[in-house]
Amino acid sequence: MGGRTTGPRRRIASPFARAVVLAALAIAAAAGRPLAAGEGAAQPGTAEIAPDAIEPLDVRPLAGVEPGCNDSNPVWSPDGSLVAFERSRGDGKEIVIARPDGTVTDTVRHEAESAGRERPFLLPDDSGGASFNAGISWSPSGKRFVFMSNGGEGNYDLFRRDLGGGAATRLTDHKEKDGQAHWSPSADNQVVFVSGRTGEGDVYLVDVSTRQATRLTRGGQAYLYPRWSADGKRIAVTRGSNENHDICLLGGGAGPEGMETEIALTSWTWDDIRPVWSPDGTKIAFYSNYNRAGDPNLWSIVVVASDGTDAREGDGLAARVAAVDVIPDVETGPAWMPDSQGIVYVKNDRQEYNPIYIVDFKHGTELPVKTGTKMNHDVACSPDGLLAFRAQVDQWDHVFLAKLKRKAPYR
Repeated sequence: MGGRTTGPRRRIASPFARAVVLAALAIAAAAGRPLAAGEGAAQPGTAEIAPDAIEPLDVRPLAGVEPGCNDSNPVWSPDGSLVAFERSRGDGKEIVIARPDGTVTDTVRHEAESAGRERPFLLPDDSGGASFNAGISWSPSGKRFVFMSNGGEGNYDLFRRDLGGGAATRLTDHKEKDGQAHWSPSADNQVVFVSGRTGEGDVYLVDVSTRQATRLTRGGQAYLYPRWSADGKRIAVTRGSNENHDICLLGGGAGPEGMETEIALTSWTWDDIRPVWSPDGTKIAFYSNYNRAGDPNLWSIVVVASDGTDAREGDGLAARVAAVDVIPDVETGPAWMPDSQGIVYVKNDRQEYNPIYIVDFKHGTELPVKTGTKMNHDVACSPDGLLAFRAQVDQWDHVFLAKLKRKAPYR
């Protein structure tokens, strides 16, 4: 199947993208080779015998299962010594930072710098009184981080803060929304983010030291979720509009100006979103609603070479499907295992309460992980192979950790 279609598409939009829309913006490998369709990756209707399962050594809630709050979107620090997640209470949201043993070390809840400051433009039904903090990204050292906050004022900007407390430093100050930040893994002062200030949703680069922002994209369409490569030379990003997004790369040249160069990784009519680099930098995984059945509501994980040598459409790109019928975690993206030979994801299986699976490229297997949890989402993997994910307990969402017996082959 060539993968081209004119049928309907389902749009996946992040809370940030939806907020921007309300504000009248348009943001809205042999070893290591991805499994080709029918080559080991499970396909719809082919699995009659349940595969062997991966038995973790330990599965436990990270910071308890206290009712009254919902936790989501865990993000590991670069060395895996800390994990940050978002906690919603009422209309507000804070960022909680904890050690893997469950000890909470920090809570980020930014408030407005000045009580007398004039209120910026508010979204419909937004009182501006609740502090909303999300989208943390760690610096390479893990000693600082950047996050998005409205400070209880109603407008979303980026802030930097040191680990362990202290006042947050404002990085952006614009009437339109700034978010989806990602700190360069190789530079202690470079952060990319998406802003609605151009009326579309463009990628900007901000120098953390000087707060100088440089616009990187000028394509006349929305760009979402930029992510640096490990060497800090390229950026993978979602580009497009409505239900037809593609994956492209920015960069290759020297300096910020070189980042404006774009290379398309996909160019078909299927919806491709949320690219994530493999730890070794050789591959990029993303969600696509391409599938053999032609169902726009059925999502897959596609893995392509990061150098742009794989096909951008048709059967060539369809052969790069690594897993089908998955739950897209838009805020966290596909979760790579630390050896770059596997991806952990949530399967869209309500009868099994959306179980966690690992697709192992090297051994050609796709196995469930027996976490004993239900309604799983937001999977993230530490550099040591410790899984963090969101699961539901008594109608509340909490972050859990699962320790595997081995990093690879994961059991």
